[in-house]
Formats: sequence, structure tokens, C-alpha cells
Amino acid sequence: MADVTVGIVVFPGSNCDHDTEYAVASFPGVKPVMLWHNDHDLKGCDAVILPGGFSYGDYLRCGSIARFSPIMREVIDFAGKGRPVLGICNGFQVLVECGLLEGALIRNAGRKFVSRQTTISVANNATIFTDRYEKGEMLRVPVAHGEGNYYASPETIESLESNGQVVFRYTDAGGNATAEANFNGSMNNIAGIVNKQGNVLGLMPHPERASEKLLGSEDGRRLFESLFAHLAGA
Repeated sequence: MADVTVGIVVFPGSNCDHDTEYAVASFPGVKPVMLWHNDHDLKGCDAVILPGGFSYGDYLRCGSIARFSPIMREVIDFAGKGRPVLGICNGFQVLVECGLLEGALIRNAGRKFVSRQTTISVANNATIFTDRYEKGEMLRVPVAHGEGNYYASPETIESLESNGQVVFRYTDAGGNATAEANFNGSMNNIAGIVNKQGNVLGLMPHPERASEKLLGSEDGRRLFESLFAHLAGA
């Protein structure tokens, strides 16, 4: 694989930045670079990841303060040029707050923080983040969030579905998008979406915490593999 540099944004309150750094660094030829929230430079990165955590303590609303960080101006410009941006958990919340992705992430239906393994299915494997998966493939990936309930207007949901922008769904072990599997109440069991251009992905489950057998699952690893192979032209 050709050399690839991946920027990982660190906000005050981020707590999955080093998990993500570790996962990224496990790929030969891929170099993680930590980007501080006050930076004005993406340091020549080929892709940017917004990791999980509680940016700025999640005050006001998850991701609502982080969207105003100086680094986010650079990330928005980067995404506007068609470059890859991945938001995981709190990173997904930041992406919807800054308008790079549609909809909103609100309190879980049960109004409780949920931390556990969950099953998601690959609804769209024709993206730069998922082309190493099979469509309909079921993945075991952990979640850890209190505000992961994806919400959007019926018109937006219809648009996301018709454009193939829904990438991951919460399902049961048989791949069925049931109400029981949809523990946070997300509309249409949505666990992750891409923008219309396909270069910005946000998802609530944590692929970096499912990147090697020691962690209990390797199912998240191919998300990074898909992205890095795309960047390396493989």
C-alpha cells in the first residue's frame, strides 16, 4: 500500500482518539496524524477522522460547540473538495451539526447511555468506506452513546433511502431491522449514512473498537481497509 496519512481530530473531551490512532497505525503504510481542535492546517492529510468522545463536554448539544472549532473550517473545506471524512459516534454528531451530513442525533429512545456489542448490517457496500464488505453482511461492532437516535424529516429519510445514502442499519442476528434491534430508536434503524457525494460517512458504532480479534471482533477493520485502499489507489 502506498503511503497514506490520516488526520485524527482531537477536541477537548475526545476519548476515542488514541483508539482510532492505534487502529489506523495497524495498517502498513498508513500514518496517523493528530490534529488539535485549534489547528488551522490539516497537515497534508489524505483523509480526516472525527473520533468518538464528548467534545467540549457535550454542552448545549452533542457536537454543537465542536462545529465552531477552527479545525472544522478546514474539515468542511476538505470535504467540499470531495476528500474523505469519517465521523465515528461523537464525530457523527459533529458532522450533522456542521451540515456535512443531514438529520440530527438526539437522546436514545430509552433515555439511557448504552454501551454494548450490537449487530449492524451493510446496507450499501458501494462506497469508498464499505467496498470490502458484502451487501447485507452482518457485523458485530460495539456502541457507546446516549444520543445516537438518528432523526430526520420524512422527506430527508426518503431521500437518503432512495439515494443509497443509508450505509449501516441496526439488525438482529438474522439481519432483520427489527424494533428490538433498534435500541436507540433511530428512524429506519439507521446506524450510519453518507452524504450525496459519498465522501463523508458518519456512524454511531465504533469500528476502531472492532479492529482486531483481541477486542472481540474484527468486523470494523474492513471499513478502514476499504478507505485506505481507495486512498492508495489499490
